[in-house]
Order: sequence, then C-alpha cells, then structure tokens
Amino acid sequence: MSSSASSPPSRPGDVAGTLRLLAYLALSCVMLVMDHRGSWLSEVRHQASVAVQPLWWLAGLPSRLGTSMRNDAATRSQLAEDNRRLRNELLLLTAGQARLRVEATENARLRRLLGAVEQGNLEVQLAPILDVDQDPTRQRLLLDAGSRNGVREGQGVIDAGGLLGQVIAVTPSTATVLLLTDLDHAVPVIVARNGVRLVVYGSGHPDRLTLRSVPLSADVEVGDVLVTSGLGGRFPPGFPVGTIAELAPDDSRAFLTGRLTPAAQVDRGRDVLLLRDVVVPVTTADLEAAAAEREAAERAEAEAAAAAAGEQAADDAGEPGAVPSPAPGAVPPRTPAPEPVR
Repeated sequence: MSSSASSPPSRPGDVAGTLRLLAYLALSCVMLVMDHRGSWLSEVRHQASVAVQPLWWLAGLPSRLGTSMRNDAATRSQLAEDNRRLRNELLLLTAGQARLRVEATENARLRRLLGAVEQGNLEVQLAPILDVDQDPTRQRLLLDAGSRNGVREGQGVIDAGGLLGQVIAVTPSTATVLLLTDLDHAVPVIVARNGVRLVVYGSGHPDRLTLRSVPLSADVEVGDVLVTSGLGGRFPPGFPVGTIAELAPDDSRAFLTGRLTPAAQVDRGRDVLLLRDVVVPVTTADLEAAAAEREAAERAEAEAAAAAAGEQAADDAGEPGAVPSPAPGAVPPRTPAPEPVR
C-alpha cells in the first residue's frame, strides 16, 4: 500500500448541481440586462405586488389594532376629561345664574322699597336683617343697626308692602324689632274703605293676623284693606297692615272674628326701612292739657255770648252804656244774662 491516499472521485450529482447554479446565474444576469434595457419585468412586479397585498395587510393587522386601541383609549380618556370639565363649568354657570336670579329678585325688592319711600315722601333709614326669630311665641327681627346709627326705641319698621312692626330694644350696634305677627302685638287700624276703627292682633304665624270682637253691625267685608289709624301715637296713619281674608262669628255669636293676610312680607327680605320720625305716644298729661284748653275756650265763648246779650238788652231798654268787659285774666262771676224788656 502506498502512504499517500488518492483524492476521492467527484460525484455526478455535485457536478449537475454546480451546472444548474451556473445556469441560474447566467439567466439572472440576462434577465437583469433585458429588464434594464426594456423594462419588461415591471408588469410582472406589479402583478406580484398585487398578489402579495393581502399578505402585507395581514402582516400589518396587529400593528394597526394596537394603534387603534391606543387611539381609542386616548380618545376615551380625553372625552372623560372633557366631560368632567364641562360638568364643572355647567355647575358654575348654574350657580352663577341662580345667584343672578336672587340678585334680580333682591334688586326688584329694593326698587319697591325705594318706590314706597318716594311715593310716601318719607324720611327712612335702610337697615339689614341679621337674624329672624319665627318661633310661634316670639316673632322678632334683629337688625344690623343700633344707637350709633341713630336707631331709637319706638321707631316704626316698614317694607315695600306695609307695616312690619316697631323697634322695642336698641344696643349700640343692633336693634330688636317686634313684628306685627307676634302674639303680644296689637295695632289700631281703620278700614280704608269707610274708616271703621278696629284693632289687629298678632297670631304667632308669619302669614296671618287676627281681628277680635268685631261688632256684627260693623261695615266690614272680606277683601277690605286695613291701614294704621295713628291712634295711640305709635305708628303714623295710612300704612297698609293687611287685607281681610276671612270673617266668621265667634263662639258667643255676638261678635265677628277675622283672619288677615299681612301687607308686609314678614318672612322674607334682607333689608327693612326704619321710619326716622318717631311718633311720641299720647300721655295722660297731654289729654288733660287738651281738655283744659278746650274748657278755657268754651268758657271764653260763653263770656263773649253773655256780654253780647247784655249789650243787646241795654240797647232794647234804651239805657246808655255797655256792659263792661272783664279785665284780662279775670274770670267774671257766672251770672245769668239779663232778660230783655218786654
């Protein structure tokens, strides 16, 4: 045996494969040259791209689904944010609109107050309401105005509708008002239609006043408007108090009782008007002085009549002279006048 091994013989299959590869390479070069010169493979490429288009669509489907989901999530989040923002804006606008309505109502009420002041030519003071006590046994208002602002006890309190009550207590910064509807309150009134005098009492309810002991013969009807009479000196005359809503006989059937609707808005509003002209109540001394003046006037008239009768009698008798007039300040004796001569 020889020490060097001979090379293995080539196989027929390997030779054939090499020849096929060379043939393919040559064909490819020929096709490249022909396509470069005549572009006859463009249609083939176009058709091939059309044929593989579904494959490209399927291959890009997951990416498109992911992008769509991300966009939908972002859109949903944006819509939710816009919805919250719009809801907040709607709440703010609704609250602002409600406040504007309240301000419009308050403006209209203040205009009515101003109209009442101008119509009545009144000197008044505007006072804000701090607190309201609507207990059935205690009907009060606490005003943000006191003695430092010129408020005094006894001042009448009104609003655009009519009489509300009167000031019963004053501190340097506040004032307490006794409302017409308080059970302890009573106000002299007259019927605006015919002047019949009555007294209105509080009922303990902000929407009701009462009439008591009205004579059956009194000319009073449902719908009559009652205004302050000025008697007692607490309230000026002519302020509306209420309207008669109901009349009925009392238990004794000898008198009528009535229910009134207050003219003033007792249970609403934020401001009231204080009448600056405080009416001083009429006292017993004032009544006695008035009676003394009336008696003196009647006595002077009687003396003048007696003197005139004496002069007439002297003229009829033909006697000269006249009855001397009394000295100033002296009270002549009460003697009967001389009878004329028949």
